[in-house]
Amino acid sequence: MIIANDARPQATTLLLAAAVSIALWFIPLAEFLNYPFRLFVTFVHEGGHAVAALLTGNSVQSLSVAMNGSGETYTTQGGLFSQMFIASAGYVGSMTFGALLLVLIREAVAARIVLAGSALLVFGLTLIFGLIKPIVAGGVLSGIPFTLVAGVALSAGLLALARFASPRVAAFFVSLLAVQCVLNALLDLKTVFFLSAPFSASAQTDAQNMANATHVPAIFWTVLWIVIAFGILWFAMRLYVVSRRRLSS
Repeated sequence: MIIANDARPQATTLLLAAAVSIALWFIPLAEFLNYPFRLFVTFVHEGGHAVAALLTGNSVQSLSVAMNGSGETYTTQGGLFSQMFIASAGYVGSMTFGALLLVLIREAVAARIVLAGSALLVFGLTLIFGLIKPIVAGGVLSGIPFTLVAGVALSAGLLALARFASPRVAAFFVSLLAVQCVLNALLDLKTVFFLSAPFSASAQTDAQNMANATHVPAIFWTVLWIVIAFGILWFAMRLYVVSRRRLSS
């Protein structure tokens, strides 16, 4: 794949962000540096479930993020289609959001705007589905404290970057968010793949929720999501091999 000349600055920043993300996995005691990004991806993942529920006419009872980086979203189920759409929207939603950031980077949308928009997204999910809805619906309240602290802290950090970071630093952090969404979606799908394999210990995953709704094995849905995830990534990266002049013509 040959990168278009006018895409090389963005591609260089993305490669640097990818290198930093991978390096953090191997540096001892560096998990705390990656921790905020892991929580951000969890908010995006759970937000995908919440948005899918609303789009299919269902309601969201609560959204929570745990200290270990996992998350839960409780919604009404509706019919078979809505159950499938909601269950699929977590991992596919994370990959789609990461790909969207890649597209915005390629289209040279101001990084400050992207960071501010991401902050509003996390804050909206925290306030509406992490705090108000659980209280009003009488749902799971135990997840509120950490979800609220994490959501407000992430939102404040993203807004601070949007306000005070230089354009180059802001662009790097947008690239880092994009890479983290993509890599975490793929790594989580790899984990779900092994959890869904025959003879593995039963675990409550999105793929298992799909299996319960459709009576089709969880491994099938995991493989399908992996194919879709790579398809979304391929589409986004294709924009980097076409010049913006050709894209606008």
